[in-house]
Amino acid sequence: MAFLSFPSRLWSVSVLTALLAAAVHTNVSSDDELLQPVTSDETVSVGGTVTLTCRVAQSDNSSLQWSNTAQQTLYFGEKRALRDNRIQLNRSTPTELTITISEVQLSDEGEYTCSIFTMPVRTARATVTVLGVPGKPQITGYEDAVQEGGKVTLTCTSMGSKPPAKLHWYRGVQELKGRPDVVESTPGEPTYKVISELTLEVTRDDDNALIGCAVDHPSLAPGDKRTEQPLRVLFSPEVYIQPENDLPREGEKFYLQCIGNGNPEPNSYIWEKKDGELPQLAKVDNAFLRFEMLNKSDNGIYLCYAENGIGKNQGEYALLVQGTYLTHEAKGSDDAPDADTAIINAEGGHSGAEDKKEYFI
Repeated sequence: MAFLSFPSRLWSVSVLTALLAAAVHTNVSSDDELLQPVTSDETVSVGGTVTLTCRVAQSDNSSLQWSNTAQQTLYFGEKRALRDNRIQLNRSTPTELTITISEVQLSDEGEYTCSIFTMPVRTARATVTVLGVPGKPQITGYEDAVQEGGKVTLTCTSMGSKPPAKLHWYRGVQELKGRPDVVESTPGEPTYKVISELTLEVTRDDDNALIGCAVDHPSLAPGDKRTEQPLRVLFSPEVYIQPENDLPREGEKFYLQCIGNGNPEPNSYIWEKKDGELPQLAKVDNAFLRFEMLNKSDNGIYLCYAENGIGKNQGEYALLVQGTYLTHEAKGSDDAPDADTAIINAEGGHSGAEDKKEYFI
C-alpha cells in the first residue's frame, strides 16, 4: 500500500481548503443577491398617485421598510409609521412591501429608500420624479379686427410646468412657426412660465380663422390643453351680379342682384350701364336693379359698384333679352333662336284644312 509523502498531503489539504472557501463565498454571494432589495424609479404628475414597490427574492423573516426623502419611516412591514393619509399600504409580504402616495405634490420629489434589516442592513433607492402640470395656455395681443394686409402679434403663455413645456401654434390643423419659447423660473417654485409669440400678416382668408396655441408636455396627452383665438379681418368686397334667372324674356319682370362679399358687408351700391344710361323702366333698389318689363333695348353690360368703407369694387353682367316665341303647336324658342321678326306661315289650299300659324317676335 502506497502512502502520500508529506508535501503531497499538504498540497491536498490546501486544495480542499480552497474549494471549501470558494463554496462558502459562493453561498454568501448568492444569499446577498437573494436578500438584496430591488426597486424602480417612478415618474408621476402633480395630483396623481405613485406606487413604490420593494421586493427581495428570498426572505429570512427580516422586515422591509420604506423611508421618504427626509429618511422618515413611512411603513415598517405592514405598520404605518408616518401619519400622512396620502400614504397607504398596498401589499405587505415577507418578500414585498408596496405603498402608494396619492395627491402627489412637487415637494414629494426625491429619493426614497427601501431597507431590509438583515445583518448587515441592505438598502435600495427609488427616485420619484414629479412633473409640474402646465396650466391652460392664455393668448393675448388680439384686441380688434385687423385690416387685410395688416399684421397681428399674438402671445401665448403657460404657467406651472416642470420641466418647461413647449408651445405650438396652429391655424386650424396647420402648424405655424412662432418665435422660440422664452422660459422663466417661477419665483419660490420649482416650476416654469413659458412664453411664445406669433406674428401674422393677415389676408381675407384669415377672417374667422382659429389661431390655436397648444401645450406639449410629458404630463399631458396630445391636445389636452389648447386655446384658440378667432381672427376678424376687414377687407374690401368681391363683387358679382346674380340674375333672377338665366333666361330673361322680353315683356317679363326681371332683376339683377349685386352681391358683395366683404367684411363688413357693403353699405353702398351704384348701378350703371356701360356705354349708356340705365333704362327708364329699370329702378335701382339698393343692391337690386329691377326691370318692370324687359325689352330688347335693355340689352347691354350692367355694372355694379359696391363699397364697405374698406374698399370699392365692381362686378358686371351682360344682359341678353330673349324674344317671345308663340305657336299653335307650343313650339319652344329653341326652334328659332335667332329670329327677330314676326313670321306668318299659312299653309292652305285644301278645303277644310286648318291653317298653321307661327309667331316669333
